[in-house]
Amino acid sequence: MTHQELPATEDILAALADSSRGPLKAKELARVLDVPTEDYRAFKDRLKALEQSGDLYRNRSQSYAVPDRIHLVVGNLQITRAGDGFVRPDNRANDDVFVAARHLDSAMDGDRVAARIESRPRGRNPVGQIVKILERGRPTVVGTYKRSSSFGFVAALDHRVQRDIMIPEGAESGAGKGDVVVVRIDQFGSPKRNAIGKVEKVLGKMEDPGVDVLSILHGHGLPKEFPPEVEKAAQDAAERMNTPGPREDLRELLLFTIDPADARDHDDALTLTPVSDGIWEVGIHIADVSHFVEEGTVLDLEALQRGTSVYLVDQVVPMLPPLLSNDLCSLKDGVDRLALTLFVTLDEQGRVRSHRYARTLVRSSHSFHYDQVQDVLMGEGSLGSEVDKVLRTLNQLAVTLRKNRAARGSLDFDLPEARVVLDDDGAPVDIQRVVQVEANRLIESFMLLANELVASDCVNRKLPAPFRVHESPAPDRLETLKEFLRPFGHSLGKKKITPRDLQRILEKSEGRTEEGLISTVVLRSMNRARYDEENLGHFGLASEAYLHFTSPIRRYPDLMVHRLIKEVLIGGSAAPERWQARLPDIAEQVSERERKAQQAERDSVDMKKIEYMHRHLGDEFEGTIAGVVSFGFFVLLDKVFVEGLVHVSTLGDDYYSFVPESYALVGDRNGRRFQMGDRVKVQVARADKEERQIDFRLLDGPGSKGKGGRGSPRKGQQKGKGRSQSKKGGSGGKGRGKGRG
Repeated sequence: MTHQELPATEDILAALADSSRGPLKAKELARVLDVPTEDYRAFKDRLKALEQSGDLYRNRSQSYAVPDRIHLVVGNLQITRAGDGFVRPDNRANDDVFVAARHLDSAMDGDRVAARIESRPRGRNPVGQIVKILERGRPTVVGTYKRSSSFGFVAALDHRVQRDIMIPEGAESGAGKGDVVVVRIDQFGSPKRNAIGKVEKVLGKMEDPGVDVLSILHGHGLPKEFPPEVEKAAQDAAERMNTPGPREDLRELLLFTIDPADARDHDDALTLTPVSDGIWEVGIHIADVSHFVEEGTVLDLEALQRGTSVYLVDQVVPMLPPLLSNDLCSLKDGVDRLALTLFVTLDEQGRVRSHRYARTLVRSSHSFHYDQVQDVLMGEGSLGSEVDKVLRTLNQLAVTLRKNRAARGSLDFDLPEARVVLDDDGAPVDIQRVVQVEANRLIESFMLLANELVASDCVNRKLPAPFRVHESPAPDRLETLKEFLRPFGHSLGKKKITPRDLQRILEKSEGRTEEGLISTVVLRSMNRARYDEENLGHFGLASEAYLHFTSPIRRYPDLMVHRLIKEVLIGGSAAPERWQARLPDIAEQVSERERKAQQAERDSVDMKKIEYMHRHLGDEFEGTIAGVVSFGFFVLLDKVFVEGLVHVSTLGDDYYSFVPESYALVGDRNGRRFQMGDRVKVQVARADKEERQIDFRLLDGPGSKGKGGRGSPRKGQQKGKGRSQSKKGGSGGKGRGKGRG
């Protein structure tokens, strides 16, 4: 046996899994696998590599075992704001493992870890503790530099990093007290010893212009700049515009984009062509990014590493260099652009008669924004008689498509988003509530249709695609939801809940006082949508198959789907086997990058909300209770779309107990009740960027007798940390529902 013929990984794992003696030492395992003496050193190196990857676990007696056999779970650690953690297993068939803060060892958010299962409570996640840290997820942390009388330390801005990082003398790199810094961790410490690091970069004071967003960029590890070799590759790829290959020429069609007024790129466009009476061909034209970004190139690897574009409140961190994302791959007015087009033939009932794909050459006639289109649809404006007629016809078809989706049970929560209005210096001057209107829904309807049709084709052809999956709610969440709905007269008696069941409850609550409360609680019972190599369906959309096709400029999965379409559905080649093995890892990676991007986007909006509210300290506002937790309740203001915390310690009239099944705080003595949906009046008490927290003081609310809530906390009342929060509806991204789910 030569080095190249060492036992395969699956043989090593199988030998350990089948071992009747339990864990085996390296020499014992080598004998079982008949590894020659001359290859033993290389075999040990193989075992070390498998240990590092988490496929094997080496215990204190230096014996190896398969993690599952010794009740270990290997995966990525996610820390909650409360300081506890969940290990998301590599084997996604397993449940996440809950790890209490005291059992995290020195593990931090994003680390790859091994956790030992300690117990399996009925109806809850398994409970465990970290036994080994396999790979560190964050070498740097962003925080505020502070000094005691004898040493310096950094308090992390990310509250998932619970402990301060010590900075030795000489390692502060010129940082002064109160500076926001990036610190590189040299020693990660232990449960009894703080981590130690060195200041790598001083960003400035938090109140300095731009420092708040810089702290978010560095805190989430978002690379603003592209490496020189990637920029050079983008310039080289631009030359491919001169060699478009055979394409259908659609430049004479009335083709237009519909986007927010401040859209940075335009990756989709629509056309409408009458076929016969009551039959229409809708062209859904998507920028042909894959023509410029070839598989396996440095451009492609950089896009995969980023996974998605990140839309912060005042800037974009793009997935692709601006030469491509803002120019050659953007369907600008009056210039030739390359597209991948899905032609869909629809009748007046919204039924798909046929569809086909084509490589196309397009030229946008108009770039409309939502307000312009909305005015046309409401009869309050005009973009020209021909355009008006096309828009109204498209809207009629879109309305029919929405009705068809609703008939099968698709859920539509239609939650508002926050739009931060900035002045020329980047300071927030208003926080507006943005809701979807008909113009948004028009474009969304056709993007959803396109994504479903492509997904269906991939399923039928058994193509290795990154499906967008949304699984049904977990049983324990459904039980909690059932208990919550019962007092309102709603029943979810069946064991298997369908989207239609939840949709009926949402419809029944429309116009009632509890409408917002029920909608919010139903939404919170849902799982998070993600990417997966298997088609597991999309519960929220009541769709048997769904994926993302419509935004390859800003999402890597869409780029992969475009390659599949061009290679197989247009080119006629067989399904590419090369993707099959890589898909699970790619799906996991892009799902994780999406989660980070969404958190960064929320953080950037929150920072500006806090800055805005700091200028309104002492001001009084009316609002609605939007969330209730054990340490207080969150109030969403009417005047500005901002949410803050009324801490339970400021309710000085009684002891309050949290009733989770009712999402309420209830006074032990007076029975006073604070529940989601209740109307209150509050005063702005605190707005702290470093703590990322907005605090309100209650002035008037349910059961009040005039102004109240000014008492000091009473001994024994529960305390905790609250954070300012923002709820985003739709799919995020560019502030609309395109590519939703």
